[in-house]
Amino acid sequence: MLENWVVVPTCLPLVRRRCHACASERFRTSGKFRVNANHKLIDAWLLALCTACGKTTKLTVLERMNVRSVRPELLDRLHDNDPGLAAELLQDPVVQRRNRIALDWDNAWRLDTGGSDHLDREVSEVIDVSVRFAARIPVRPVRLIAEECGLSRAEVERLITEGKLVSAVRLSGKLSGDFTFTLKR
Repeated sequence: MLENWVVVPTCLPLVRRRCHACASERFRTSGKFRVNANHKLIDAWLLALCTACGKTTKLTVLERMNVRSVRPELLDRLHDNDPGLAAELLQDPVVQRRNRIALDWDNAWRLDTGGSDHLDREVSEVIDVSVRFAARIPVRPVRLIAEECGLSRAEVERLITEGKLVSAVRLSGKLSGDFTFTLKR
């Protein structure tokens, strides 16, 4: 029996960056952009508010770009404060490096299992599961499997050691890419 699980974002993640005003390390993005043009050059920033003091910081999206080199649909999305664009840009490794930020996905995602119930199955059943990510959200597969199958993390680790939980990828640590696993109970 093959099941499909999908890790989906529920909101924009927090941005981990030090606040210059209060030394907090968390910012909340609202999806609002600021665009500034100076003659033929354009700058664009994603705005974020400190979760502690409310001070605004600007995350650079475009810096001194020639206006003609920016795609018109991107400019439209920036001017429209498109929350989908904010989500895309926050996950862009170039934007993360340029702004020296990391993302905090705690309480910003959920697992969609399509309504399947794992606890009512017989103990000897084999379950094949395909886990897909709607966004690059780093999660611990051991935690995901434990919570969804009603097991403790130690039990999941024991199942891996005994060869009853197998996958082509390493299940310890964090993953943000699609993977599959087989659970033999």
